[in-house]
Amino acid sequence: MSEKIIMRVGESLVAGGPAGTAAEPEIVIGELDGPFGTAFANLIGDQAKGHSKVLAIMNTDIMVKPATLMVSKVTVNNNRYTNILMGTVQAAIANGVLDSVRNGDIPKEKANELGIIVSVWLNPSVATDDKLDHKILFDIHRKATSQAIHKAMNNEPSIEWLLDNQESIIHKYFQMGLDGKI
Repeated sequence: MSEKIIMRVGESLVAGGPAGTAAEPEIVIGELDGPFGTAFANLIGDQAKGHSKVLAIMNTDIMVKPATLMVSKVTVNNNRYTNILMGTVQAAIANGVLDSVRNGDIPKEKANELGIIVSVWLNPSVATDDKLDHKILFDIHRKATSQAIHKAMNNEPSIEWLLDNQESIIHKYFQMGLDGKI
């Protein structure tokens, strides 16, 4: 049996597709029989208008393992946006979780013991994009989910890397502020 995974945290940003398709999941992974499990249960039971928490599913009635809870970072108040979030993006997240089991980031023998909370960013502009490419959106969110899980399970970036690179990393929007663009 693998080591106990109390709680791991990771994030990822995958862009490069058409406007509005970038994904920026923030992930928390942990054992369901500990503090993470309590947080997981509280989140799923504490629904808030515009910020529903739903399980990631492959399709209706097929939940992914490890159990994965999606939490929207954006207030959901549009039917088209809801259908994209609870359709294309939900399926992408579920597939990204399974990719992480397949590639060994999540131990297969822990699939019933772990849970994942994914804080999901989906640009609200998708609701007005009549030419939205669902395949590109799916692929980006799938990749971002898998990358965030990889980082969480491998404790990346390391503190050594962060300390070594601290002065050379400038936040994109901070730089835009410095440049007078915001």
